Amino acid sequence: MSTQVSESFVKQFEAEVHLCYQQNGSKLRNAVRYKNGVKGSSTVFQKVGKGVASQKARHGLVPVMSLDHSPVECELQDYYAGDWVDALDELKLSIDERRVIANSGAYALGRKTDELIIAALSKAGTTNDVGDYTAVMSKKDILDAFAKLNENDVPDDGQRFGLVGPHQWNALLNIPEFSNSDYAGDNLPFLKGTESRKWLGINWIMHTGLPLTGTNRDCFIFHKTAVGHACGQEVKSDISWHGDHAAHFVNNMMSQGACLIDETGVVRIKCKEASI
Repeated sequence: MSTQVSESFVKQFEAEVHLCYQQNGSKLRNAVRYKNGVKGSSTVFQKVGKGVASQKARHGLVPVMSLDHSPVECELQDYYAGDWVDALDELKLSIDERRVIANSGAYALGRKTDELIIAALSKAGTTNDVGDYTAVMSKKDILDAFAKLNENDVPDDGQRFGLVGPHQWNALLNIPEFSNSDYAGDNLPFLKGTESRKWLGINWIMHTGLPLTGTNRDCFIFHKTAVGHACGQEVKSDISWHGDHAAHFVNNMMSQGACLIDETGVVRIKCKEASI
């Protein structure tokens, strides 16, 4: 077994990890504001206030809206996902170990990406909360959350997203308007590799990583511009030979962060987790 890993092998492996991450790693990356190529340990997303239109006198000056610009800082953190591949194990395996490790690393980093975004959503205050933890999700909860977005003048421009857990997804399927294709439709190809539908102008996504404490489940409806995700280093792989282990160490890494930009664009739906 050679103690050197060819450059072509490394490039191919890194390409596979990146592809797996893009296709199946993160469910929420396309659901929020995104900034790539960040230099440094943090970046800033701009929160812009509402403008007001005014009249002007003939030949007078056009009134200035004086929009409020509130910078929101997003700190980046470094994350790693690595594993050993024993040299002799590779000789005995009938499966493509490189592909297995690539998938595992990409999935791990994808889960971390979604974890960061969900943590940012959870920082929203309680002003826009609907429902309670004593009852399972109902149609009323959804409509109350929908009304909250409308009350806050959140744009209904196809960029509203709803995140629910597996049990809440089943509850939605019991709502005729959600399950009936006359009212809702598959949300493809925008969201590939995940269960999703579009209803009430909201892109609904089933996600297993939403906050759960005992039987208290938090679900969210939000606008894409309400949350930011920043990336300083896309998914990158490094493969090195360790003679003392007689194995290759495959390391996948990234530098990312997420932040809450505008809590008025986030509604939390509190509900009870249904028993199986």
